[in-house]
Amino acid sequence: MVRTKSGVDEIRRIAREKFGFESLRHGQEDVIKLVLEGRDVLSIMPTGSGKSAVYQIAGLLIDGPTVVISPLIALQKDQVESIEEKDVAEAAVVNSTVRVGERREAFAMLREGELEYLFLAPEQLANPDTMAHLKANPPSLLVVDEAHCVSEWGHDFRPEYGRIGKLIEALDRRPVILALTATAAPNVREQILDRLDMRDARTIVWGFDRPNIHLSVEHCPDLETKRRIVADRVKDLPKPGLVYVGTHAHAEEIAEDLRKENIAVDAYHGGLKKAEREAVQDRYMNRGSQVIVATNAFGMGVDKADVRFVVHYDVPESIDSYFQEIGRAGRDGEPATAILLYRPEDIGSRKGQTAGGKLSEDQAQQVADAIAANGKKPIDLEQLHEQTDVPASKVEAAVHRLEELGVVAIDEDGDVAAAASKKKLEAAGEQAAAAHEAHRQYRLGRLEIMKDYAETGECRRQYLLRYFGENLPEPCGHCDNCEEGVVAEHQRQAATHPFGIKSRVLHKKWGEGTVMRYEDDKIVILFDKEGYKSVVTQFVIDNDLLKSQG
Repeated sequence: MVRTKSGVDEIRRIAREKFGFESLRHGQEDVIKLVLEGRDVLSIMPTGSGKSAVYQIAGLLIDGPTVVISPLIALQKDQVESIEEKDVAEAAVVNSTVRVGERREAFAMLREGELEYLFLAPEQLANPDTMAHLKANPPSLLVVDEAHCVSEWGHDFRPEYGRIGKLIEALDRRPVILALTATAAPNVREQILDRLDMRDARTIVWGFDRPNIHLSVEHCPDLETKRRIVADRVKDLPKPGLVYVGTHAHAEEIAEDLRKENIAVDAYHGGLKKAEREAVQDRYMNRGSQVIVATNAFGMGVDKADVRFVVHYDVPESIDSYFQEIGRAGRDGEPATAILLYRPEDIGSRKGQTAGGKLSEDQAQQVADAIAANGKKPIDLEQLHEQTDVPASKVEAAVHRLEELGVVAIDEDGDVAAAASKKKLEAAGEQAAAAHEAHRQYRLGRLEIMKDYAETGECRRQYLLRYFGENLPEPCGHCDNCEEGVVAEHQRQAATHPFGIKSRVLHKKWGEGTVMRYEDDKIVILFDKEGYKSVVTQFVIDNDLLKSQG
């Protein structure tokens, strides 16, 4: 048990005197109290809800250093600068951009007990020197930011996050673990708890209701109409705003359309050079432009309080991504607008982008055999591509699946080496291909949930909040479905169904799932591990195959 200076009064005093907060949100205070009690906590809250305040206040009240693992290098830098400006405590960052001298100084401060906050990129856990320093000077609080990255079911899975579990195992003194994420899917939560070895953990969901954001979906019969509507809406809506698209080409095309309407607009996507992206972001943050048309490459770590609208020209890959992106609107609490432009055909065109191609057993086995032939000597992905008949994208997919199986290891440079016997590697192809296909089906299932959101007659705010585990007892009255009077008819139809739409059910064979919709005489269910299944309603009832989970 770590030693803490706990108590609500002390938490509030530190928040006020050290960080300048007049008050904390209930969710923030609840999580801090649990951490100070020595409890592991999985905190699920939206982007922009003040998660940095949670771990900074908790870290200051726990004796010993706080290590924060985050994939966002720019955000790490901002956090250290903010802590230094407030003169809270000593903070340092260690990632690939940090010079050797700065790195050495950070670990010296950690060793001498002078460092309160150490921000680490997850890739650093593949560095033996970093691991040695952490083992010799274990943290009292380990914060895992963007914790969904640890789960293969998360919307931004990163294999390097798998090393966090190994770090926890290696420490002689176990820290309190605080995992932070904005992802709600039940299997993502379960895998976070498991892979981070979180014990007696509490899961706290908070902060998802954003009543100042008006939610709507506009159905577009064709692409020409869609292009016209996005220009009309952006022209008429208060600025600044964001338009999200699915491809580099769409970012450039829609930005050009808006320029013709005399709107100060920039395109932002991964195809631009880093300096160009930074210049676009700076212009937007400093009011040099009114609108950014962007892929999902834009927004992570960007905090602009006065965004008045978010329009989605292309359908996002998941509700998690959608909510994160619309959550960039109205952070100042003033009215804001979120519009999804939707064509049913969009789902089909998005599937390839979202799920990627299949990985065959033969392809996975070729990669495994090539790694086995190289033994413990690291080999890079380009060499693996050259030594096999497997496309480069499939080589990367196979390597990640093999790492999940524990038969290969990836170092901080991204090179891969055998981590198991040749015999185990030779038997790993089938498992790797099966795991990849399961993940593909899961991603396709998340896209189907986006389709369901776009086509639902339910209150949109109730839909979103239920997905994230929060309850809104009555329809919001402030979304397009509520305003157009379709929610009452939806509720009337739902009352006749044997299992409620969006209710959790248990199937004897396929496990737990969520009822998505009814189609004629069938129930469509999204199972956590088996994906979408369509079953005959009366057959399920007659054979007692489904049980309500409440």
